[in-house]
Amino acid sequence: MAEITAALVKDLRERTGAGMMDCKKALSDTGGDIEQAVDWLRKKGLSQAEKKAGRTAAEGLIGIKTEGGRGAVAEVNSETDFVARNETFQSFVSTVTDLALKAGGDLDALKQADYPQTGRTVERELTQLIGTIGENMKLSRSAALAVEKGVVSAYMHNQLAPGLGKIGVLVALESEGDLEKLESLGKQIAMHVAAARPQALSQDQIDPALAERERNVLIEQARASGKPENIIEKMVEGRLRKFYEEIALLDQIFVVDGESRVRDVVARLGQALGVSVELKGFIRFELGEQAKSEGDGEAQE
Repeated sequence: MAEITAALVKDLRERTGAGMMDCKKALSDTGGDIEQAVDWLRKKGLSQAEKKAGRTAAEGLIGIKTEGGRGAVAEVNSETDFVARNETFQSFVSTVTDLALKAGGDLDALKQADYPQTGRTVERELTQLIGTIGENMKLSRSAALAVEKGVVSAYMHNQLAPGLGKIGVLVALESEGDLEKLESLGKQIAMHVAAARPQALSQDQIDPALAERERNVLIEQARASGKPENIIEKMVEGRLRKFYEEIALLDQIFVVDGESRVRDVVARLGQALGVSVELKGFIRFELGEQAKSEGDGEAQE
């Protein structure tokens, strides 16, 4: 049995937020094993980290990381924006984003990945951070992009620290062309994505449910005009085509020049380089959007 020192009790308190006497009892009943003591407190409902887990976490940070033809983005939420400025929290998000790149954006694999120099998983390290900082936190999501040849470019809007901010975007350009020029355009398209909020890469990738909802809205709007059904159908189809162009990235007007379609901008670079350039995909994470979406869904129920 390990000696239950004041330092051990202090460590357990920092990890769980539980009271001193509860920490001593937990360590005593688990033979001084701090990991078992953490679980003991959780089972007894004495861990403040567990109590905080029910509170809404919609603030925090988006982390982004690129390395050659790969890139990853992750979101870690907190209850308040104040925590996002905490250096310990920023360090955690940055490390988690590095690990997300290694995990290929797989959230479950990321949660179970080893957190450096701790002997704990990412998930357990987050639990400790909750107890230390005193707010509920959540590793909400992660995603990744990769190309065999080309670049994955990144852009962070409202950046608080390198690779950390409020809106993170990845853009994948596949090509055998000049990497510097590909990176330059990739960064511009990533900035465009941050501002223009595309819902899909191309029109054929638009969520059918989203298109159907928009169609129903347009039908009701057109009927309010009192026009005949055959005219209404033409009106709806025309407006639906415009809707598709507005939310499909390749068909959007490029914000940098305000006149070209994104697909044409990509094609022009290919012509200039003398090789094919293809926009393979994008990821856009905006802080808290997932929590807001889930909240909206609950309200609708």
